[in-house]
Amino acid sequence: MTGRTPRLEVVKEEPPQAGAPPPLMRIGLTLLRAASAVAVPIAAFIILWLSFEWLRDARVNRGVIVLVAVAVGVFGIFALYWAMDFAVNRMPEAWRESIRPWVFVGPALVILGVFLLYPAVNTILLSFRGPSGDGFVGLENYGFVFTDAGMLRSIRNTLGWILIVPTTAVAVGLGFAVLADKLRRGEAVAKSIIFLPMAVSFVGASVVWGLIYNYKVFGNQTGLLNGIVTAFGGDPIAWLSREPWNNLFLMVIMIWMQTGFAMVILSAAIKSVPEDIIEAARIDGASEVQVFWRVVLPSILSTIVVVMTTMVINVLKVFDIVFVMTNGDSGTEVMAERMIRWFFRLRHDGRGAAIAVILFLAIIPVMAVNVRRFRAEEAIR
Repeated sequence: MTGRTPRLEVVKEEPPQAGAPPPLMRIGLTLLRAASAVAVPIAAFIILWLSFEWLRDARVNRGVIVLVAVAVGVFGIFALYWAMDFAVNRMPEAWRESIRPWVFVGPALVILGVFLLYPAVNTILLSFRGPSGDGFVGLENYGFVFTDAGMLRSIRNTLGWILIVPTTAVAVGLGFAVLADKLRRGEAVAKSIIFLPMAVSFVGASVVWGLIYNYKVFGNQTGLLNGIVTAFGGDPIAWLSREPWNNLFLMVIMIWMQTGFAMVILSAAIKSVPEDIIEAARIDGASEVQVFWRVVLPSILSTIVVVMTTMVINVLKVFDIVFVMTNGDSGTEVMAERMIRWFFRLRHDGRGAAIAVILFLAIIPVMAVNVRRFRAEEAIR
């Protein structure tokens, strides 16, 4: 009779898996995250307030004020974040990584909400009120925007700016980018000269171009264009009073400024196109024009879209050029200029806020196109 030795099976015990934290702990983590996000802005505000109260004393030396401002603004904020990070490291290990992001990102979100979200909501509410922000008027301000003759002209002119300025600036900038890329020497110098107008403010550029468009009824013409016209025997022209061409003359200023920006961005995109693809197209017999249209341009299309959307947003905000050159007269009104006029010159907060809301709504589709384009690129990668 044979007996069998019973086999002993070793059962491995799995370590207990960490479940969801209890409700009380989750509430505590949520409160800590909120406190971490709010603590830094509050502490920074108190520090800056105390510093500025002391700096407002007229007896304080100006050099000391500069040193204190740098120390508080740079080293003080750095020390504040370091102290918050030190406090997080002293928390239980299970809590650290859950709290740490809120210490650094949370303050930015809080400040963003205070300085962007609150004004946006307040502007929307103000657009339904009267001249001094009191009294509910419903959609009266929006009705004014779409019925007033001056506002309708500003909408028409703004659409013209949107269609002409970004398209022309991107086209000219792309041409400069392609030509500069062909240079063997002096590429950096050429790009610097073309990009130089970007360093000038809108007001400064308007003053410069005011010297070009200047017109005098009597005496010698000091404007460059009228100087050329009279030199060839013609009569001087009031360039900024001729409708609707004066709008185009104002657009030229912004195109002059934005072309350098488009050139720099698109030049970098062109240089990032793989050289082997271009060489393969040339080997297949493609001309340089075909290489550009069928290889280079599709490769940088996403960059072109980004530059175009950026310029559209800048065009919707343009105010300085119109204000300095024509003060919005002679049919050159744009929506941003009308907004400033109603807000600060005519003191009608409701109408100014309504124009601001419409401009904000006009930017949303542009941003949606931009975001969708970014998501498509991320999906390809």
